[in-house]
Amino acid sequence: MRLRFGLLGTGRWAAEAHAPALAAAPDAELVGVWGRDPAKAAGLADRYGARPYAAVDDLLAEVDAVAVALPPDVQAPLAARAAGAGRHLLLDKPLALDVAAADEVVTAATDAGVASVVFFTNRFRAPVADFLRDAVAAGGWDGGRATILAQVAGGPYGDSPWRAERGGLWDVGPHALSLLVPVLGPVRSVAAAVGPHATTHVLLGHAAGAVSTMTLSLAAPDAARTWEVVFVGRHGWASVPSGGDAVEAYRRAVAELARTAVEGRTDHPCDVRFGREVVAVLAEAEAQSRGASADRR
Repeated sequence: MRLRFGLLGTGRWAAEAHAPALAAAPDAELVGVWGRDPAKAAGLADRYGARPYAAVDDLLAEVDAVAVALPPDVQAPLAARAAGAGRHLLLDKPLALDVAAADEVVTAATDAGVASVVFFTNRFRAPVADFLRDAVAAGGWDGGRATILAQVAGGPYGDSPWRAERGGLWDVGPHALSLLVPVLGPVRSVAAAVGPHATTHVLLGHAAGAVSTMTLSLAAPDAARTWEVVFVGRHGWASVPSGGDAVEAYRRAVAELARTAVEGRTDHPCDVRFGREVVAVLAEAEAQSRGASADRR
């Protein structure tokens, strides 16, 4: 069964990852595009042989699922709306920018019984999926460290208001948590502080006793840029593979959503419930870091 998809969003990520992956995926048919800029929606739809829609509800009436490539504060209410219409959800990270909004999406998806996947990019790269499977099976991990230091100024996402406001914690923090939590378990305690270059340092206590750290920034100096996620335990050190094609990863996410929907299931390791779990950790880290900044003053 091929899911008929509507794409919500017309920005660079929608045009360069979501749309080409949906158009090429054997499990999907891209039938419609909606965006806040009608001209961009028309251009993107024409590029992939889809139809532009002026109204979200008109698009929802014609599809089985929606793929959302919008800022998280715009994504969350539209995702809840789509779920309420009985549409399966393929969403971007983070699910929302606060727990209340994330809860609304979870409630809508649960009540409607729709399948959902949040696209934490690395979780859908085959080498990473294999690594996580083996790491979980091995067990015995005492902790982990995620260091993701990037620089978005001057790049393709440099004009993103929500990234400028919420920083690396909310943009790359979800990537880190999507790798740490499956191996080390749910987060039970959070401490955080902000350092130079808008770098958020987070200390996480996991349910089974493991401890991990995250060091996250979107304003790192050129020489400091890095992407590293490692685990340590009785087996020694293990590094998560990095790199890979985002379009191929997105095609895998499409396939997994389609399979979940066809099987009549609503559970997936990266579903909206996991997305909500990630949002809760980020929100607590943000609150902790603000408190630490106030204490320093």
